[in-house]
Amino acid sequence: MRQSLVMGNWKLNGSRAEGLALANAIATGLRPGNKGIVVCVPYVYLSDVQDAIKDTPLALGSQNVADQESGAYTGEISAAMLKECGCAYALVGHSERRSYYGDTNESVAARFVQAQKEGITPVLCIGETLEERESDTTFAVIDEQLGAVIDLAGVEAIEFSVIAYEPVWAIGTGKVASDQQAQEVHKYIREKIAAKSQAVADKVQILYGGSVKPSNAKAIFAMPDIDGGLIGGASLDAESFLTIYQST
Repeated sequence: MRQSLVMGNWKLNGSRAEGLALANAIATGLRPGNKGIVVCVPYVYLSDVQDAIKDTPLALGSQNVADQESGAYTGEISAAMLKECGCAYALVGHSERRSYYGDTNESVAARFVQAQKEGITPVLCIGETLEERESDTTFAVIDEQLGAVIDLAGVEAIEFSVIAYEPVWAIGTGKVASDQQAQEVHKYIREKIAAKSQAVADKVQILYGGSVKPSNAKAIFAMPDIDGGLIGGASLDAESFLTIYQST
């Protein structure tokens, strides 16, 4: 049986003091046996949060990772650097990276591979825009985004990753995909992987990342192919984030 996973993405928010207070509040709300809860914090606060959550169940993730191992790539942060900061996870291909900063399917696949080389679990973010959903190309978009990673890394690598389905039209817009809409795409993703390896499809965690809140988390997480959530705004409030985590 797949373990549930809830990840918070703080994005470009908070000061050092606010980040430490938030991390401490989340960690304090967890019991020693808790598993499957992660915060992805801004690069500059990784070491601080690493120290703050030491010896707690809360795991650390980054919001991106370089697609190169090292070299003349100003402004990039390598997987090896992230590992030194205690990162167990790294988001790759978040919709905002694709939309605002030009991440392509190919560069996302390269980031995925770099993370795995250092033993960091890549969290592959895939999903469609409103225009793509309204033109009935959701599944074609998923095929391209997922396919680029499988082509480069192989389907076996998917077992040692996390997939996050994020309908771009439901992020920060107030719109929320229905439980069944989310399940439909999650099921499709799992079936696409199963066509290459049923064993991998059975094991990989697939998270939902579209405006999950304490009020809708339980219903979303009850869907058979949804293994947890990638949480944005609600992860900036410890009480809300913990309530969502407890809904798994």
